[in-house]
Amino acid sequence: MNIYISLAIALAFALASSKLMKFLKLPNVTGYLIAGLIAGPYVLGILNSETVASLGIIPETALGFIAFSIGAEFRLSYLKKVGSAPLVIAITESLGAVIVVDAALIIAGFDIPFSLSLGAIAAATAPAATLMVVKQYKAKGEVTDTLLAVVALDDAAALMCFGISVAIAKSISGSEGFSFSSIATPFIEIFGAMLLGAVAGVVFRFLTMLFTGRGNRLAITFALVFTCVGVGSLLGLSSLLACMVMGAVFCNTSKNSDTVFELADRVTPPLYMLFFFISGAQLDISILPSIGVIGVIYIVARVIGKITGAMFGAAISHSSKNIRNHLGFMLVPQAGVAIGLATTAMSAVPEHGPMIRTVILCGTVIYELTGPLITKIALKKSGEINV
Repeated sequence: MNIYISLAIALAFALASSKLMKFLKLPNVTGYLIAGLIAGPYVLGILNSETVASLGIIPETALGFIAFSIGAEFRLSYLKKVGSAPLVIAITESLGAVIVVDAALIIAGFDIPFSLSLGAIAAATAPAATLMVVKQYKAKGEVTDTLLAVVALDDAAALMCFGISVAIAKSISGSEGFSFSSIATPFIEIFGAMLLGAVAGVVFRFLTMLFTGRGNRLAITFALVFTCVGVGSLLGLSSLLACMVMGAVFCNTSKNSDTVFELADRVTPPLYMLFFFISGAQLDISILPSIGVIGVIYIVARVIGKITGAMFGAAISHSSKNIRNHLGFMLVPQAGVAIGLATTAMSAVPEHGPMIRTVILCGTVIYELTGPLITKIALKKSGEINV
């Protein structure tokens, strides 16, 4: 089966699943994930592991566009209106997840280096599923606006938490002495990604002034998203953060930004379908029985930490009761960044790496299949969608 037939099968399954999800009143993204899971190598095997791996460029590209569109939420006019609330909530919900998971694992008797290394990954949230639910149901309101800003900041918070926690874990375990360079690394990565995104945003503004045709501007959008993803990957920087910053800089400096974001929204739906289908195909449900006590603690404690952390951040930033009561439930999805950090843990803390990766992969299966529905329910309860 060649790659073109594989893509056709993926889109056909995704389209069929969207009709079924509409009938069941579930988010489309849930259907895409389940369709990929069913067609993928771990269930029916219509697409084998090699075929799924050959489509790897699609998830990276889709995540770049998702991050770029989230960057549009950082308009200065909006930030002046909401103040520091999204930043405060992003910090407290990330720290909340890390602290609760760390504490739960340590109380359960697991050693401190392992608990710190696994708990650090709890901060990461997947923005893709959340954004798709928001777009499908055309959610609007203060909760939605705050949510998109929080998930945009979450990537940076997760990188910092992971870098600091792993450095402390190495010091305690004695595998390495305490090193400030280990702590500095995530900050350098974040600064580098922001610098890359800022430069790309300025270039974006200049090129859209030079090229006025809609087709040309769309080509520029693809070229610069590819640039951020490619350079970020090459230099070990967060391509998600780079694309977000590019979108933020572009929307705040260019009068053409609304047109460009509208163009991107029109052409990216098939890309997003393929992204979630492929993500579903990569979910290995056979590992679920191996999750054990560690996995259950991680999955439950992370959700508790996210919800309580978001509630605390909303309270101290004087956000509305609606944000306080519902935002945390929308931060459940976890995927790409968490898996990336788990892969990093394989070399950073090799004595714990395999177990950490297994727990994170199991958690991804559960979070990705349940997260979109939880987000939909929370948005409905907050009164920002009518379904």
